[in-house]
Amino acid sequence: MVFAEVKSIIFTNKQNIPWNDVEDFLKGFIGKEILVKKYGDVIHIRGDFPDEFTESRYTKKLRGALAKAKANATQVIVEMLENAKNRRWIENKDSKHNKEANGGWYRYDVGFIIPIDHNGEAGQNRYSATAVVRIKDGKLYWLFTNSWLIFINFRSIECENFSVKEIS
Repeated sequence: MVFAEVKSIIFTNKQNIPWNDVEDFLKGFIGKEILVKKYGDVIHIRGDFPDEFTESRYTKKLRGALAKAKANATQVIVEMLENAKNRRWIENKDSKHNKEANGGWYRYDVGFIIPIDHNGEAGQNRYSATAVVRIKDGKLYWLFTNSWLIFINFRSIECENFSVKEIS
């Protein structure tokens, strides 16, 4: 898997991430189309993406390193999706999504790296995630990342170098 590298930490607080600032940052992606190289899929970033990303029930539960990782991973959204792997289709089983995901969902594996400083020693944490993309009328729209953060609505996370508690 290709891991997108976050170069600098722009959202630094671990306990109280300024999600409104993250949402404002994500608004810069609205209208973009991202090509998933391996599959030739074009993913469209719609206007509801920033809110879905920052206001989900999973995001609301995040604290500490996971919240900080999710917020900072926003910097490498394009690179993560361009290099996404392991696409799989999931049937839409929830009637509340019948209109917006009438073609079901794609899930892709993505990854990113966050720089860290541990007792004055530079290092990095690697995160694996699942990007969840809805399919509406034959077009792909990125909704959120499901496993890690992300992008990223966290359900679970894998982290190398330091242990991270899984959130259910």
